[in-house]
Amino acid sequence: MPHLQHDGKKIHYEVHGEGQPLIILNGIMMSTASWQMFLPELTQNNQVILLDFFDQGQSDKLNEAYTQAVQVAVVKTVVDHLKLETFHLLGISYGGAVALQFALAHKSRIRRLMIFNTTPYTSPWLADIGDGWAQAAQLRHKALFYNMTIPIIYSPDFYVKNVDWMNERKELLYRIFTDEFFDGVIRLIDSARSHDVRARLPELSGVETLVVGSDYDFVTPDLDQRYIHEQISGSTWVLLENCGHASMYEQPSAFTTLIKDFLIKASGVAKNE
Repeated sequence: MPHLQHDGKKIHYEVHGEGQPLIILNGIMMSTASWQMFLPELTQNNQVILLDFFDQGQSDKLNEAYTQAVQVAVVKTVVDHLKLETFHLLGISYGGAVALQFALAHKSRIRRLMIFNTTPYTSPWLADIGDGWAQAAQLRHKALFYNMTIPIIYSPDFYVKNVDWMNERKELLYRIFTDEFFDGVIRLIDSARSHDVRARLPELSGVETLVVGSDYDFVTPDLDQRYIHEQISGSTWVLLENCGHASMYEQPSAFTTLIKDFLIKASGVAKNE
C-alpha cells in the first residue's frame, strides 16, 4: 500500500474506486482496516481515500506530544500529493474533530462535509473519559482497557443483543493492544485536549454539511452534534435512534445510506429538526 513522508514520518493511505473523491477520517482507535466492510457500497459512485493518522494503523508513531493540528497537516499532505483541488470530507469522532479543523483551515476545498458522532470541543466530560482511557492504557492491562473503552461506545441494547460478536471483537482487539498501540492511544487522547472550534463553526455556513448524532452516544452526546448543526447555517441534522457512539458498526446500512444520499443529492437527506 502507498505511503507518504511528512516531516520525515510515514503516512499510510489507500485509494479505492473512481469518481468524486471522498476522504474518510478515522475515530481514535480505528485505522484504514476499519472501513473495508464499507468500501463496496461507498465506492459505487465515489473514489474513497482512507488514511491513518500518526499513531494509528500503519502510519508512523510520533513518540512526542502534539495537537490535532499535526493530523490536519497529515490530511493536507495526502490531498496535495493526490492533487485534489476539491473533495468530500467525512470524519467520525476524533476524525470528525480533525475534519472540522481542516474544513475551517481549507474551506474552499470542501465540496460536502459529513460529521458523525463528533464534539465541537473537548468538554470536561470527554476529558475525564479520556483520562480514564489513558490511565488504563498506561497500566498495559488489556482487559481493563477493553472494559473502559469498548462497552461505552455501543448502545446497551446493541451490546447485549450482539454479545457473541462483541466477544469475537474482544479477541481481535486483545491482539491489537500492544505496548506500541497503548502509547499511541495516549498521545492521540492528549492531542485532542485542546480541540475547540465552537467560536469558528459559523464560518462553515455555506458548506453543505451533514451532522449525525446518536441518542445513546455516551462519549460525544447528541447535544454536541446538535450544537454543531445549530452553528453551521443550512446544515442537515440527523439523529440515529437506539444507537451508540460507534454508529458505523451499530447501523451500517443507515450509515452508508446517509453518506450516499447526501453525496448524490444533499437535499435528499431528511432533516430531523
